[in-house]
Amino acid sequence: MTMTKGLFAPGLAATMVAGLLFSSIAAIEGAAAEPVEVTVLASVALTSALDELAPQFERTTGTKLKIGYGLIADIKKRMIAGETADVVILSRPAMSDLSKQDKFMPGSITDLVGTLVAVTVREGAPKPDISSPEALKRSLLAAKSIVYADPAKGGASGVYFAHVVEQLGIAEQLKSKTILVPGAQSAEVVAKGEAEIGVAQASEIVPVSGAQLVGPLPGELGSMTEFTAAVGAGSKAAEAAKSLILFLTGPAAAPVFKSKGFQPGKSSS
Repeated sequence: MTMTKGLFAPGLAATMVAGLLFSSIAAIEGAAAEPVEVTVLASVALTSALDELAPQFERTTGTKLKIGYGLIADIKKRMIAGETADVVILSRPAMSDLSKQDKFMPGSITDLVGTLVAVTVREGAPKPDISSPEALKRSLLAAKSIVYADPAKGGASGVYFAHVVEQLGIAEQLKSKTILVPGAQSAEVVAKGEAEIGVAQASEIVPVSGAQLVGPLPGELGSMTEFTAAVGAGSKAAEAAKSLILFLTGPAAAPVFKSKGFQPGKSSS
């Protein structure tokens, strides 16, 4: 009996050691197989482009993207209050303000794309004359209804266009026929025939079926909203976040951005 026990014990020990070793290897392999997840906070103006580009990036890298869209002013407030993300994409002024509060990895702010504030009408409708500030003024006064983003909500195009209307001196005349939407819905309202003229970012107009882009605001009234991207401070997926920004500024993304009404950026800071 004693001999039997002596022979059995080493065999059992070896089996247990081997089992633990294989379990450890399996655990390591399982951890390695877990896809990296990158969280993104982005302006709603980028929705159509990022929704098309995200699957391309995921297929190429195996990284999973979790994208949350919102108005620039809203995301800025949330980040000031403590919300974080691996990648943040907002307008340059908002990003500059957040950078001063150390919300990003130093040196990671990168120019991404720009989009012009533009005019839209329903597909098939006559295009209004917006060839000059005076022509735009006449077209706005002649329109039965106008829609743009509510400036009080902080949408970039709405805030800017409210200033344009004031500058043109027609704020009071337009008030009774103006529809204000909470975000990027102006082109959709126009496409449904619920407003004659809409003003929005070109990137919010081009993807909408039933809406046609008339053109950007003319002359000195023209405005380009520039979007920049940065890696969030304290990101636990910083390398994957940098890879995403590199992809979004690369040759594969450029034609998609252009097709959605954006102009690719050219520099970083």
